[in-house]
Amino acid sequence: MPSLDAIDRKILALLQSDSRMTMQELADKVGLSVSPCHRRVKLLEERGVITRYIATVDQKSLGLHVSVFISIKLARQKEEDLNRFAKAISKWDEVLECYLMTGNRDYLLRVVAADLSSYEAFLKTKLTRLDGIASIESSFALSQVKYSIALPV
Repeated sequence: MPSLDAIDRKILALLQSDSRMTMQELADKVGLSVSPCHRRVKLLEERGVITRYIATVDQKSLGLHVSVFISIKLARQKEEDLNRFAKAISKWDEVLECYLMTGNRDYLLRVVAADLSSYEAFLKTKLTRLDGIASIESSFALSQVKYSIALPV
């Protein structure tokens, strides 16, 4: 994959902050005319650098006031166990992120819920019903200090 030049990086930074800006606005901000700017954006999409365009939504405006980070330890770390766990949790809307980890725990999840009762229901009706989980440790976020989906370019 060819490396990104300064203009590509500027395009990425601008689109990460506002993916709805017009091609004309983007071209003006990076110092190109519209056609070459559009070609660069298309190339970034084709190369898989830009994967999708999304709208970010405020979690609390949807009534999801609780953020929970959950550490999961599986009973066994065989490939089929890891795959079974990953497949199951990938279907749950409450799970926003899931990482396979090194260290004492196998997975780290970020889960949102409306309140403690909703989280308890998620825990009892979904997570604890998965086979092969040895332990579950929940940590509740008190406040969000920083949140960003923009990668440093």
